[in-house]
Formats: sequence, C-alpha cells, structure tokens
Amino acid sequence: MTHSSDFQFDDLQGLLRFGHGRLRDSCFLLLNVADQAAAKQWLGGAPITRAIQTSPPPKTALQIAFSVAGLRALGLKESVIRDFSDEFISGMSGNESRSRRLGDVGANAPEYWEWGGNNQQVPHMLLLLYAEPGKIAAWRKKVETKLFVKAFQLLAQLPTQDIGDIEPFGFVDGISQPNIDWAAQQTLDSHQRDSFSNLLAVGEVVLGYRNEYKQYTVRPLIDPGSDPGAAELPPAEEQPELKDFARNGSYLVLRQLGQDVPGFWQFLDNVSGGDAAQREQLAASMVGRRRDGSPLLPPASAAIPGIAADDHLNRFNYLPDPGGTRCPIGAHVRRANPRTGDMPSVSGCFFSRLLKILGFGLKRYDEDLIASTRFHRLLRRGRAYGPLLTPEQAVKADAPVAERGLQFICLVANISRQFEFVQNAWVVNGKFAGLQQERDPLLAHRQPLNDGTPTDQFHRPDAAGPTQTVAHLPQFISVRGGAYFFMPGLSAIRYLAALPHQGDPSS
Repeated sequence: MTHSSDFQFDDLQGLLRFGHGRLRDSCFLLLNVADQAAAKQWLGGAPITRAIQTSPPPKTALQIAFSVAGLRALGLKESVIRDFSDEFISGMSGNESRSRRLGDVGANAPEYWEWGGNNQQVPHMLLLLYAEPGKIAAWRKKVETKLFVKAFQLLAQLPTQDIGDIEPFGFVDGISQPNIDWAAQQTLDSHQRDSFSNLLAVGEVVLGYRNEYKQYTVRPLIDPGSDPGAAELPPAEEQPELKDFARNGSYLVLRQLGQDVPGFWQFLDNVSGGDAAQREQLAASMVGRRRDGSPLLPPASAAIPGIAADDHLNRFNYLPDPGGTRCPIGAHVRRANPRTGDMPSVSGCFFSRLLKILGFGLKRYDEDLIASTRFHRLLRRGRAYGPLLTPEQAVKADAPVAERGLQFICLVANISRQFEFVQNAWVVNGKFAGLQQERDPLLAHRQPLNDGTPTDQFHRPDAAGPTQTVAHLPQFISVRGGAYFFMPGLSAIRYLAALPHQGDPSS
C-alpha cells in the first residue's frame, strides 16, 4: 500500500501532478498511427515529461494519450483492452444514450462535431505540447522528427491561445482543483469523512491505487506467465502476482467547447437594461464567482482539509447558504462542485450522525439531495483558445466575431462516476438540488424536458423578496468535438513500444 510521502512520481506523466501552468504556450495534436513499427520506435524514445520535481523546472513538456482505437492500432491485445472501462471502449460519442446523458443533443449532437463525432474517426492519439512563451513552434519542430512524420498522420491541430489566467468569458479560471493526497494523509474511513474535504485519494485520479471507496478501479491486469513482455510493468497493489498495465495512468477526457462570448455578455447587458453594475452581478450569480475569482460566500469558519488557511478564493462551502440567496443553487461552480460531505450539516458526534443516517434531524427537507462531492471530483487541465475579448468590448454591437472557447481536459480514474456523473446529474440535468426546469446557465443546452417543460431559465433567490427569474436563456456553449483517451504511465508506454509488430513471426 502507498501510505507515505515517498510516492513514486517517475512513472507518472507530468500533467497529472503539475498541469504545466508555467508553460503558457501549448499545441494539441490529434494523430493517427500511419506506420505501426515507426510509431513504436518513436514511442520508445519519446521525450515524455514525467511528474518529478526538477530544478530549474522544464521549459517544455510533452504528454501522450491514446484512444481505444489507438491502443488497437499499436497492437495491444483485446484480452488487455477488454478490462478497460466500458465508457472508454465505446467512446464519448459511442451511443445515443451516452450522448443524451452528456447533453450532446440538438446542435451539440456528435453528428455536428468537427472531430470525434459520428461522422469522423476517433483519433488514435492525443499529443499535448507545452512550452514557455514564444517557444512552442521550435519545440514542435524538434518533436516532429523524420521518424515522427513517418509514424503518424496529423488529423487536426486543436486551437489554443494564452489569454492569461481567465477563460474566454472573462472569469479567473482553474481556482478550485482537488489536492491529490499523494502522501495518504487523510483517512478513507467514511465514518470520519462527514464534511467536505479538498484532499482526494490518489485512486480517484490515478489508476492502480485505492480510491475514496477504499477500492481499486477495475483495469487491465496481465499475467506475466502468459506475457513475458509485461515483466517490466509495475505489480498490481491488490494482486502483486499480476502486472498492472494501467497503474500510474489516467483517463483523459477532452471536449472542445465553443463559447459565444459576445452573445453571453450582450444577453446579460440586455437583461440588466444596460446597467454595467447589474450586468456584473448577474454574471457573477450565474458563474458563482466574481470575475476576479472571489467567491460569493465568506470564508468558512472551520478549517477545510486540503485548503490552505490563506486561500481566500477557495476556503468556503455552501452550508451557510442553503437557500442560494448569496450564491444561487444553480450557479455553474456550485453545480460543478457542490462542496458537500457525506452527511448534511452533521455536528460530528455519533448521535447526530446516527439521526441523519436514519433520516431524522434535517433542518431542511432538501438538505441531503446532493451526492457527496468526494466521489465525483475532476482534475482539470484545459486551455483556452481564440483572441481575448473583454466584457466591455463584448457588449458592443460591433464586437469582433471569432472562434473562442475552451479545450476542456479533465483527468479521472472512473469516467462514469466522475466526468459523466458531474455532466449528467449536476450540469445538464433540469433537476438539481431541488431546482426544477433549469440547467447549468453556462455549460448546458436549453432543450425542454421530456414533457415539454422549458429549461431556458435561471433563478436567483432573494432573501428580501421573491426569487428573480431570468427567462429565455440562450445556449452560450457548443460542443465542437470530443473523445475519451487513456494517458498511460511511462512503463506502459515502454510496454506498448516493445509489442511485437503485426505480421512479425514472433507475435
């Protein structure tokens, strides 16, 4: 078991630990394997950035992830592939039911995507390049050797652009991230985990380690007796006689989200009657934070594990605001991370906990409507694209039109329980935490419910009077493409590089 600060980071790709925020320039490439032998040869010597501390820090980074089609193109056996999750194997746009759950309907349907949808082949590989400002072109040129060009076919280069620490709508981004408990400091005992914590078990993000359920996520394990090539893979913690192909790897969810920046701010400006202050207040209530990232609630009175005492942008929860009069219940950040614990408003004593388990002692009937957050966290690693457009520029009728948005990336160990749950149950669901007839004001579509009930509205409870309703809310974000990838550990990449070539007599 991993119970010390001596976590072995050298087999992890760096994106899992660092995010490469210092490396402001980036280049995301969607590739297909064109020549299997050349691809394996390149992978064997690829300059993949590891999750180790270096001094000075690296000036460039390279990370690799594969779709299930990419693993097959490299010759990974079906006996190994079948133990990946069903979501990864079938893909993001693999069936109509999944698309409906993710909100990929109407104009967001995969048939309209620019890549990864029903009408396109899912890319074999995602190559993520990062560099210090002004150095990305040289880094890409260095990576794209003659061998690389022979090995891979470039399908698309996804746009990225450094616009600072904000996302295209103008709000400071990347504030609320779970802190991975690399040193196993926090207990996984559910009896001691009633309240919200920002510390997350390693196994929630990295495969091969215990998750918040104290379990190991199902993943490909290989018997070295039947596959001598697996000898260099790390052993499975719970079954050390088997080799763990997925250990130190993670599922990477990629979605290209187009953002209608002029449409967002012009709509809010119209609703606010052209009043700039009211426009800002409405925008903050929809997002759940002000543009500078400051929360709409005061800091929590008690300490929150995983959040530093001086982290004023993140040291809060929603317990003091059950009715959403400070931060509306339907606000984007409240939906994406409700900051709930295992028990609603529990005092900590055994008797109080027992009453809650039995269904008594609730202050409000809707206190326990939201699942515990710790089972559904995401580690986000996205990058914006498109030219910067400030809200003051966006409200003007002649605001310049351009492709703007976010290459949304998150890392999880369980696609269904983490990304798909958050997307389905919290973001696009018309019913959330007691709310009815509204979806996420930023991310969601505006399709009516099955009975025809409209969902194009946003409610702002007011402690001094009736709830304020913003009606006829347009759709501000559109899905342009997406896919599920697996980002392996370094040992698994070496294993892939050493696989016998198809047609090789030894295969």
